[in-house]
Amino acid sequence: MRTLVQYNQLPTFFDNLVSREFNRHFSTPAVAKSVNSVVPAVNVKEDETAYHIELAAPGLKKEDFAINLNNNQLTISAKLEEAKEEKAENYTRKEFSYNSFERSFRLPKNVNNEQIQAAYTDGILKIDLPKVEKPVIEPKQIAVA
Repeated sequence: MRTLVQYNQLPTFFDNLVSREFNRHFSTPAVAKSVNSVVPAVNVKEDETAYHIELAAPGLKKEDFAINLNNNQLTISAKLEEAKEEKAENYTRKEFSYNSFERSFRLPKNVNNEQIQAAYTDGILKIDLPKVEKPVIEPKQIAVA
């Protein structure tokens, strides 16, 4: 029987040096904002009539969101692009950033897909997923032919 062993070819000192230098050069505020990707926090609540999803996404507009439902999978995504250009006598400086995220949820079978509603206010995207009323199944007797 063979045992798998992790083999590290680089010395620990070298790993620490590379990591420290990378962090020193790429952790400035302008770079860190565009490099770090943050997935918004989500709260999921349930009551007797519906499921409620609250997604914290401050700084966006309702036009930035896309909400799709496909095969009982709800996907929430957003894209935000920013571009700044500064022109002076001897130079032109352009900065841009692009941030996006995507969250998916498998919905239970008792969600009424036709009645799903979404609203974005005060940095919170709220999605209401109403439940389908369970049909009352009456007992019945089946005749044998």
